[in-house]
Amino acid sequence: MTSDEQWDDVSFVISSRYRVGTLHRLAEGPATPSLISDETGHSIAHISRALQELRDVDLITLLVSEDRRKGRVYGITDAGTDVWDTIEAQNMIDAE
Repeated sequence: MTSDEQWDDVSFVISSRYRVGTLHRLAEGPATPSLISDETGHSIAHISRALQELRDVDLITLLVSEDRRKGRVYGITDAGTDVWDTIEAQNMIDAE
């Protein structure tokens, strides 16, 4: 990933508090949408959308079969970890 691509991803994440919260939670370890929702205090609808958006840009991945509708577990990718590390290192988010 080039530096420009990484900064594009950083910008994409920090432009939504739902993406920030979701990526932050997944940086701590794999989780289901309902667990992320419970821990971030964001609605499941917002978390589901954030998960899809982060997945579309390969910052997170689905760790179970695509066919599963319940108990879908998501994890962060190496690119997602790099983006999250940059966000934290540059102090680009407000502490919640």
